Amino acid sequence: MMAPSRRGEPGVQRAVAVVDQGAVERNCARLVEALAGSRLCAVVKANGYGHGAVECAQSALAGGATWLAVAAAAEVAELRSQLPDARLLTMGALTEAELDLALGADSDVAAWRPGFAHLLGERGAELGVRPRVHVKYDSGMGRLGERDPDAVLALVDAVAADDRLDLAGLWTHFATADEPDSDFFGEQLGRFARLAERVRAEHPDVLVHAANSAATLRDPASHFDMARCGIAIYGLDPFHSDPFARGLEPALELRSYVADVKRFPAGVSAGYGQRWRAPADTWVGVLPIGYGDGVRRALTNNGEALVGGRRYPFVGTVSMDNVTVDLGPASSVEPGSAAVLIGAQGDARILCEEVARRLETINYEITCGIAPRVPRVQVRSAGR
Repeated sequence: MMAPSRRGEPGVQRAVAVVDQGAVERNCARLVEALAGSRLCAVVKANGYGHGAVECAQSALAGGATWLAVAAAAEVAELRSQLPDARLLTMGALTEAELDLALGADSDVAAWRPGFAHLLGERGAELGVRPRVHVKYDSGMGRLGERDPDAVLALVDAVAADDRLDLAGLWTHFATADEPDSDFFGEQLGRFARLAERVRAEHPDVLVHAANSAATLRDPASHFDMARCGIAIYGLDPFHSDPFARGLEPALELRSYVADVKRFPAGVSAGYGQRWRAPADTWVGVLPIGYGDGVRRALTNNGEALVGGRRYPFVGTVSMDNVTVDLGPASSVEPGSAAVLIGAQGDARILCEEVARRLETINYEITCGIAPRVPRVQVRSAGR
């Protein structure tokens, strides 16, 4: 599958993550269409899942998102410095100092305990702001939030009764939305829907939200007033399969180049520990990228790279700064050739989901794990 033309394409570099902001914008437009009237909150925590938080936030808003969400106070402060008018939600736990930073950034915040709601009122009064509070219900994730619906209702009522606070939202998070064979998703959705109905009866203006990317694409009943989509806005499949089958475009490519090509007689080894020896005479390419850049060591003898539009297997131990690939006995690959570890080259493509399966993990961890020393180069395609 040929990649669309993109402005600002970088030349050959040691290691670079190329992020297509046009794809991010179109993915958000696709999700807005699926939501059919519910609002889209684009989740850009963890530096936009490794893609670049501010740039992806801007593209998400251009694609129709009306809210942005992060996990940490420093993240929301960064967004506010660049996006003065955006609606922001900080979803994670906050220390008192972090709370001041989040409130200073005019962010909505989460609460799940009466003591924290009381602290919100105190800090808001001292700072001269009225915190907007989203009460969290643990409907089955088993993390932050009360499990008892009556305790959640009591907290909702306490926040609503506190003149120092603004009851802004009620929310939860699904544990198995990305597992189509799991019945637990339906159980969680039912629990949350019943509680949301009770809350809306007393507080009709509250913003109700539950869906992540998987739930958004799986069941419209989960959409409520807003969906918080993360992985899908970056064109990664929340069901860990094929993003293109769901109308999503992967936004990130991880690239390097062939720094050297070496002749390997049969029996000669590559890498630490001699974990691979040439079974026959062959050529081996050296790519100057490794686990220091996020190419995990567990891909030793278990990964592939694209060079000249063809797949070549990783051979030998992945080291901090280098990967070696078997180019075959009659290769025409020359030093300086471009290499792609995630993304497309010619008609060939390596999906992030494929890399995740090889590592027995999920696509989230692959993009979040690309190291800070790898520059993110932002480009914008014109579409397909």
